[in-house]
Amino acid sequence: MAVRALDDSQCRAAKYAAVAYLISFVTVVLVNFGIFARLIVRGNPAETARNILAHETLFRIGIVGDLVYCMGVVVLLTALYVILKPVDQNLALLAAFGRLVYAVVWALVPLNLFTAVRLLSGADYARAFGPDQLPVLARLYLTGFDQYYVGLLFWSLASTICAYLWFKSGYVPRALAAFGLLGSAWCAACTVALFIFPTFPTIVNLWWFDTPMALFELALSFLLLFKGLQTPLAA
Repeated sequence: MAVRALDDSQCRAAKYAAVAYLISFVTVVLVNFGIFARLIVRGNPAETARNILAHETLFRIGIVGDLVYCMGVVVLLTALYVILKPVDQNLALLAAFGRLVYAVVWALVPLNLFTAVRLLSGADYARAFGPDQLPVLARLYLTGFDQYYVGLLFWSLASTICAYLWFKSGYVPRALAAFGLLGSAWCAACTVALFIFPTFPTIVNLWWFDTPMALFELALSFLLLFKGLQTPLAA
C-alpha cells in the first residue's frame, strides 16, 4: 500500500471531527435523556401535554439542542470528507452524502417538536380539537422513533464506508477501524431487519443496534482529539 502523506488540512480536520462528534454526542444525550425523557410520558398524551406546558422553556431548549446536534453532524461530515478524500474521493463523498441525509432526516425532529408545542400552546387549536383530542394529536409529533431509524440506516452505511476508508488509509489503528467496520455494518443490517420485521427488537434489543458503532466513533474521536492521525506505513 502506498504511503499517503498527511497534510495540514487533514490534521486540522481530524481535530474538528473529534470535537464536533463529542459535542454532538453529549448534546443529543443530554437533550433526549435529560429533557425529553422527563417531559414525554409514554402512553399518556395528557400528562405529556401538561409537562410540556408547565416547562415550555425547557422543552424549547431541548429543541435548540437538537438543532445544535444537526449542525454538529454537518461539521463532522465535512471534516471526515477532508480527511478521507485522499484515500478514495468517491467513497468519501458517498459517506458524506449518507451523513447529510441523516442530518436532514434528524432536522425533521425539531420541526415536529415545534409543531407539537404550537398545538398545545395555541388557543385556536384548543378550540378546534378539544381538550381530549389535542394532546393525542400533539403526541404524534413528539415521537422521533421512526425518523431516527430511517436516518440511522444512512448514518450506519456512511460509518461503514468511513471505517473501510480508515482501515485502508492506515491513519488510525487497523484493529479499531475493523471493529468500526463490523459494528457499523451490524447496525445497518439490524435497521433493515427492523423495517422488514417489526418484532425484530424482541430478538435483538434496540440498544444493541447502534451501541458498537457508537463505541467505535467515541473511541475514534478521543483518538483523533488527543493523538491525531498517524502516518501510514508502506505495506
